[in-house]
Amino acid sequence: MKQELTPTHTFKFIDEIFAQQSVNLLSLNPHKTLITSFAELGNLITEQNTDIKFLTTLHKTLESIVYTQFKNFPENIFWDFDFLVSSMLRQASIADEGAVPFLTVFGEKMVCLTEMFGNKTEMRFRYVHDFMYGFEWARWVQKEPQKRAHIEPFSLVFLDYLLLKGKELLQRISHGQVTSYKLCDTGYRNPFTFSREPEDEYRLLTYLAEEQLIPVAVWNWNASPVWNKPFQEMRQQLALKLDIQPQRH
Repeated sequence: MKQELTPTHTFKFIDEIFAQQSVNLLSLNPHKTLITSFAELGNLITEQNTDIKFLTTLHKTLESIVYTQFKNFPENIFWDFDFLVSSMLRQASIADEGAVPFLTVFGEKMVCLTEMFGNKTEMRFRYVHDFMYGFEWARWVQKEPQKRAHIEPFSLVFLDYLLLKGKELLQRISHGQVTSYKLCDTGYRNPFTFSREPEDEYRLLTYLAEEQLIPVAVWNWNASPVWNKPFQEMRQQLALKLDIQPQRH
């Protein structure tokens, strides 16, 4: 029994990574302020799988994802991971190549994606919110719902799409061909017309969460992702309603 439980304790070390960064671990959950700890998530994980090799690989994968997000998105505000972790477990359990190889590939793609869109490249996005909370996924599904509605927000298929989109966007940036992704006066890119300064981003997303207008409720282990609402339009309208100022370039 002791050998089975040992890896679960390692998940609390991810909480220590958070603590070392001195980040305010805010959740978008309308009913709580702070995120679910990785120690708690570890308990949920081991209810489903107690294999030592699997748990060790999962821990290493999550640690690399968390660390890479901190490193490349230091000004990120909301840090929920519950549904991402449950999605990883679900996908790993049915992966053709096996659970451990799946986790390895998943982690590599997530790290690559985070590094590509973060502040260390010309992309320079400020937050992981649009990816983690499903806005990009919902927009992608809406383009071909019959083909894509069944595809998970954290599936390898969608991660591959974002990696390809990122490469194309970086190429367009290098050739000066972007119009909606221009750098703001803050040094970050913002594809929206309204300000995404931290206080504005916080107000807008917490309001959306209260109105159940977040595509993927990542704070919920058993979330049911929603794609068939006009999230982009509602976000623009709400920015006007909240009197969030236009983005300065």
